Amino acid sequence: MKRDWWKEVVVYQVYWRSFKDSNGDGYGDLGGVIEKLDYLSELGVDVIWLNPIYESPDCDNGYDISDYYRIMPKAGTMEQWERLLDEVHARGMKLIMDLVVNHTSNLHPWFLESRSSRDNPKRDWYIWRDGRNGAPPNNWRSYFTPSVWEWDEATGQYYFHSFATEQPDLNWANPQVRNAVYEMMKFWLDKGIDGFRMDAINLLAKPARFFDAENPFHISYLANNPGIHEYLREMHDRVLRHYDVLTVGEIPFVTPEEGLKYVGQDRRELHTLFHFQVCDEMPTWDMLRFKSIQKRWHEAFYGRGWNSQFLNNHDHTRQVTRYGNDGKYRIESAKLLATMIHTLPGIPYIYQGEEIGMTGVHFSTIESYRDIALRIRYQEEVDRGRKPDEVLAELAPLARDNSRTPMQWDDSPNAGFTVGEPWIPVNPNYREINVKKDRAQSDSIFAYYKALISLRRQYPALIYGDYTDLSEGDTRLYMYTRQWQDDVCLIVLNHAESETYFQFPEWFRDGDAHLILANYEDQTDVTDTRLRAYEARIYAMNVVEKPV
Repeated sequence: MKRDWWKEVVVYQVYWRSFKDSNGDGYGDLGGVIEKLDYLSELGVDVIWLNPIYESPDCDNGYDISDYYRIMPKAGTMEQWERLLDEVHARGMKLIMDLVVNHTSNLHPWFLESRSSRDNPKRDWYIWRDGRNGAPPNNWRSYFTPSVWEWDEATGQYYFHSFATEQPDLNWANPQVRNAVYEMMKFWLDKGIDGFRMDAINLLAKPARFFDAENPFHISYLANNPGIHEYLREMHDRVLRHYDVLTVGEIPFVTPEEGLKYVGQDRRELHTLFHFQVCDEMPTWDMLRFKSIQKRWHEAFYGRGWNSQFLNNHDHTRQVTRYGNDGKYRIESAKLLATMIHTLPGIPYIYQGEEIGMTGVHFSTIESYRDIALRIRYQEEVDRGRKPDEVLAELAPLARDNSRTPMQWDDSPNAGFTVGEPWIPVNPNYREINVKKDRAQSDSIFAYYKALISLRRQYPALIYGDYTDLSEGDTRLYMYTRQWQDDVCLIVLNHAESETYFQFPEWFRDGDAHLILANYEDQTDVTDTRLRAYEARIYAMNVVEKPV
């Protein structure tokens, strides 16, 4: 297997508007990110993924871009961004940017021209269609709204939007659009960034004709349409192959076999991907399903393509709340989930606050939520006659704002995030859960993350190793190996509130095994087979033959 720098990194996601406010306006900003770079360097991460900082009306938290070449005033200035890049590189880290090119803002000059008249030269830069019998062209739903089509009174046609009505989709079938995007990508790459996280990248291609969907609520029809791989190969050949950078695609609605088409080593498309068979399709912890997902992706990808590992981000509820135990066993389960993500095949992603065990939040009223998707869906359900409290209780557990509350730096007002009024309320538990308090403890979650990141550098098996599940069928115990050449790591996890026991493999008992990390600080006995609630251990040994 070929070794590459980008396969060996740990990525930290900075959702800047909730990270650190440096000017008191209530929004995190680039100055705040710069202020906290030493913190990220101490943690040991290699790559920072920065959510969109481009000029935007901010309808969808920066994912509605009105100018790809300018910085959103809320975030700061181009001079601050350039300083950020220099400071990141000075600390030996890398910076990747969000690439949002499936759609723009409806206030982008391209779209303003496109909707100005049917014969405007940029009309075909977006997707316009006539209605059907006084209704939209077909019955497709968008991610956020009941229809992907929005009526434009001025020109008498509908435009297509996969997300909010303020986010019209670009027409990637138009080579002028593709050329404009490629030039923009070169602009940022030439400034020195180290790659792109590509937003909704498998939605770029659209079908030639828009037929009705049998079930419009299954919106997988938005993705993986004919032409997508041709676009990505062209993007690679025209732009990406000329730079030594990391590319990761956000790619929903894919099986492992479909996913490999995007990141196969011989495909000339992307390096790695985010798939969502866990975060989008597993609402609560399901051990057997999770194991099945890991096995299928590893079998499809090993030696052929590269995966990513994550359990939360800015679009998904915090992992310790959703997949762990954010009460009595918050610390133990946070460490267990971290152990899993950093030892399974693929690049580990840390979402800000995860490294101190931040939890999801639940607001009591819809007014406290800023998530445009939640608010639209809430209103849709209420308009159908459902009780508002019932709708909120149903939708809130998976609301995107659960993970978007401000970073909890200390126990001062607003968790040390801002001296102003935060753009979204701070989680009330910030006095108990914050960076200052966590870092003061030797057995903290933060310290555990540091140890995990360091272990990946020491043990190539945790990066390149083959993966074998030794606990298939067990709903609590997750035990697997990673083997690279003669080195083996054995990972043992008890994903339950009660204790359980396990058996070491015979080949392991006969070797020179040693415990290299455990989430219970008092665990030192290599031979102990009892696992306490949410206990996690990593063993290492050298073997002559591959374990069976």
